[in-house]
Amino acid sequence: MSADKTTQVTKKYEEIHFVDSTKPVWNYSLLTDEDIRNYQNGTMYNAYEKFGSHEAEVLGTSGYYFAVWAPNATAVCVKGNFNDWKNDTHPLYVRIDNSGIWEGFIPHFKKGEVYKYFIKGYQGIEVDKGDPYANFWEKRPLTASITWKTQYDWKDSSWMKSRMKHNALDAPWSVYEVHLASWMRPDKNNEEAYNTYQQITERLVPYVKDMGFTHVEFMPVMEHPFDGSWGYQGTGFFAATSRFGSPEDFMAMIDAFHAAGVGVVLDWVPSHFPYDSHGLFMFDGTHTYEYADMRKGFHPDWNSYIFNYKRGEVKSFLISSARYWFDQFHIDGIRVDAVSSMLKLNYSREEGEWEPNEFGGNGNIEAIAFIKELNEMIYRDFPDVQTIAEEATDWPGISKPTFAGGLGFGMKWMMGWMHDTLDYFKMDPYFRQFNQDKFTFSMMYFYDENFMLPLSHDEIVHGKSPMIYKMPGDEWQKFANLRLMYTYMYTHPGGKLLFMGNEFAQTEEWNYKSELRWDLLQFDCHKMMQNCVKDLNNLYTSLPALHELQFIPGGFEWVETNQRKEGVIAYKRIGKDRKNDVLVILNLTPVVRKDWKVKIYGKSNWTEVFNSDSKQYWGTGDVFNPAPEITLVEKNTDLYEINLHLPALGSIIMR
Repeated sequence: MSADKTTQVTKKYEEIHFVDSTKPVWNYSLLTDEDIRNYQNGTMYNAYEKFGSHEAEVLGTSGYYFAVWAPNATAVCVKGNFNDWKNDTHPLYVRIDNSGIWEGFIPHFKKGEVYKYFIKGYQGIEVDKGDPYANFWEKRPLTASITWKTQYDWKDSSWMKSRMKHNALDAPWSVYEVHLASWMRPDKNNEEAYNTYQQITERLVPYVKDMGFTHVEFMPVMEHPFDGSWGYQGTGFFAATSRFGSPEDFMAMIDAFHAAGVGVVLDWVPSHFPYDSHGLFMFDGTHTYEYADMRKGFHPDWNSYIFNYKRGEVKSFLISSARYWFDQFHIDGIRVDAVSSMLKLNYSREEGEWEPNEFGGNGNIEAIAFIKELNEMIYRDFPDVQTIAEEATDWPGISKPTFAGGLGFGMKWMMGWMHDTLDYFKMDPYFRQFNQDKFTFSMMYFYDENFMLPLSHDEIVHGKSPMIYKMPGDEWQKFANLRLMYTYMYTHPGGKLLFMGNEFAQTEEWNYKSELRWDLLQFDCHKMMQNCVKDLNNLYTSLPALHELQFIPGGFEWVETNQRKEGVIAYKRIGKDRKNDVLVILNLTPVVRKDWKVKIYGKSNWTEVFNSDSKQYWGTGDVFNPAPEITLVEKNTDLYEINLHLPALGSIIMR
């Protein structure tokens, strides 16, 4: 050892680090041999604690430690304002263990410094890359990472201790899906105008609470360069976007939701990433994070690149990303985007454009293994949260435990229900009698998975029209049909998801460049639609029969499906104690049905608790059931007949 080097034993890591204090970058490491093994095996689930940039103190000197994986690089340097963006003044050291990890400590480096990695890679390719593990980035169009040490004093200990009950599968899940930039803007006509996290919090938290939603789901908040991707083309998998403020500001938002008793779900995108030059694509001049074979590595639908789930380092990166948001941001769930595209090698590919797996099938074996390991880690370390899959095929066992042969998600979006339901309600009511199977089909396969019913952002963009204009008829009929469909959604088994604006019947397709049409609430039809959704939320959360057995056979029972021509369907929802069953009757035609008889077993006392034709919802208010006549018709079987009046295009809920 030369005289100008010092040997220091760091007890925390039980490693010996060699620090050359005469150079601008000191040869120093936070990574242990065990870390390296786990990282390479895909089992380092807390990689965010060691990789990226971290405030550290070495030999009594403060600064920042950097670690980045660039296995085919021949040189890696840190550059930024601090060294006038010079490529070669602050080189990192490559580890001698062939891990491909470059690291080093830069003394006197400060929090809030912008930086990138200059990487000289394969065949002399030179690139400037952001830090894959950065916790903070410059606001687009700038693309540098920012050194940061997140410091936030959480106040949600009460929520964290009790959220198991709130996030359980027998608890109500009514999710309000939000795009943070366009929910509300300071200037509704200026797409460059954003509310801050704090301003959004002040407006959004009380609104979601007042509307009765149990959870809020944010479209991706992870850093992304292009607003038009809605966040689904991300470059910062460990960073909340700087468009609205700092990481601590986003933490404060989550804290505020928890104080209001509302859970927080984040959209998370481990399926693909964009080709922006500062991002992950060709990170060290080679296909580092993505598959090299473009039959597996390129997404034709989104013009983006697919993670190489076979590489342990990529698995460690992705699973650590998911864990980061649970660990550091106290989130209550993730909704994993585009799971179908991960599972299937032939997703959006014609014959000849994909290669079967080693067994001749179309499944991406390493992606399947990754998903199982992801869910196992989350439910092991955070047993009081949920993972939700956006998966649109009939792949079996999406929400079954891995020990039972499933993929291990807690829930799955029910895309089939969404398509069938919208197709059905778009029809002229006359033709519904010939298509009732579209309405009833969902219960044929409902218990195959733990389903969430989504009316998401995808259904009101790209020419699909807003929800209100999917409905047939004149203005009154459109609103009546939409109230009817929402009643069906809220009383059907499963979790619920409603995209922002749907709750008050926004009259335009969603546009990420502008804000919601809050001005519509000056009109009774929209304000009262909002009231209807609010009351449906409150019924769903307050009536145990609507959620306790929402994923379990026995929680739902058809009562009437044989009146196709008349368009009346009835079903019962059942709770754990069988004492407070709920009866739902839907009149799917524009004809009032007076003295309609419904037969039901075992209950002699029924009260109407919801009527979608109520005047407070912009209905007629003319058809209701203050004291329905109930007659015992078969004493030995305990069969009763209820005499009801059914409003046109209306729904009633009895308890």
